[in-house]
Amino acid sequence: MLIHHKLLEKTVDTDLVFDGTLLKVRKDRALLPNGGISTREWIQHPGACAVVPVFDNGDVMLVQQFRYGTKQVFIEVPAGKIDSGEAPDITATRELEEEVGLICDELIYLGHQYPAIGFSDEILHNYLALNLHEVPDKMDHDEFVEKLRVPFGQAMDWIFDGTINDAKSIIALIMAERKLR
Repeated sequence: MLIHHKLLEKTVDTDLVFDGTLLKVRKDRALLPNGGISTREWIQHPGACAVVPVFDNGDVMLVQQFRYGTKQVFIEVPAGKIDSGEAPDITATRELEEEVGLICDELIYLGHQYPAIGFSDEILHNYLALNLHEVPDKMDHDEFVEKLRVPFGQAMDWIFDGTINDAKSIIALIMAERKLR
């Protein structure tokens, strides 16, 4: 990977503006490559995982879930934040069981992305789950989702017709589709 060190900025000082249960908001002063100083406001996030569970017959398990920030229901892959001290693969298997009542014999790492590089350090890890087994789901008390099992091809069609418009799910499904070829 090419890194142009002449583009790097250095933190001069940082101020914690908000310390929430999910994220922190910071306001930094940054030293710019030209020697100037600028303000940078950004969100510190613990990271998250997205899982694409694919059954032996080619179906994929998705969820429908209300997202408060946009006030909309989205069709998504199972996903969730990484708990403190938790490895991403553990998060992925935990979310798979909690949200859709599945465990897998094979969990394949697909890669990661940074969903909001302009204002957050959030990293999102993508996984493909195969050889699935159903177990009772363990939904969090404040989480409400509906499971949606569809053929994988249908999920891909939904990406391109706009039915699935959640960025993390689009990326995870495309990565999984490529891996399954």
